[in-house]
Amino acid sequence: MSENDELILVADDDEHIVELVSMYLQKAGFRVETAFDGDEALKKTKEHQPDLLILDIMMPGPDGLQICRTLRRRSDVPIVLLTARTSDIDKIAGLRFGADDYITKPFNPDELLARVEAVLRRAGRGSAEPKQQRISLEALEMDLTSRNAQIGGSDVPLTPKEFDLLATFARFPNVTLDREQLLDLVWGTSFYALRTVDVHVARLREKLKNSPLKIETVWGTGYRLAAEQ
Repeated sequence: MSENDELILVADDDEHIVELVSMYLQKAGFRVETAFDGDEALKKTKEHQPDLLILDIMMPGPDGLQICRTLRRRSDVPIVLLTARTSDIDKIAGLRFGADDYITKPFNPDELLARVEAVLRRAGRGSAEPKQQRISLEALEMDLTSRNAQIGGSDVPLTPKEFDLLATFARFPNVTLDREQLLDLVWGTSFYALRTVDVHVARLREKLKNSPLKIETVWGTGYRLAAEQ
């Protein structure tokens, strides 16, 4: 996908979440700025004039709700709130303070990306380019709508999680992903044991053993899909 013009500011005091969200947005073609507290988020919003903000409600300094209320006095920039809270009161407060949408942690990055794209479209700032519906990598072809995977023209029988795992590796070829990142990207949560990733990688490797695709172990770090680009 070609690079969009849209700049997104991601603000959260959890560096792991910022890294994960930034990686996913950049892979989708967006430009990204990051902040790790409320003061930095306000400063970078003024400096860079982003097209959309993703704000954590629970940040040091001005929190996401306070930033939202502050910005709404002078700007209509789209805002998506991230919250670990599940209370309807917090969600209603965010919307009343001017947020355009919210998503509750833990979240599936695909859902966050879909919400970002929807908010940008509603605001009239979104790219006309549709979201990626296919992945092509060497002999691999994946249809993300029908959830069908083929290697060299032959169907590969995958469970839903195996499909999501392979799609995640294929989105980031030659990039080492640690187990926590894979849990977030594939399962949408870090609740599961890290062993869950190892088991699914082993099963996926078994189904790919006669194909040119190789999932490599990066000892002490995680896994990567080796591919020519």
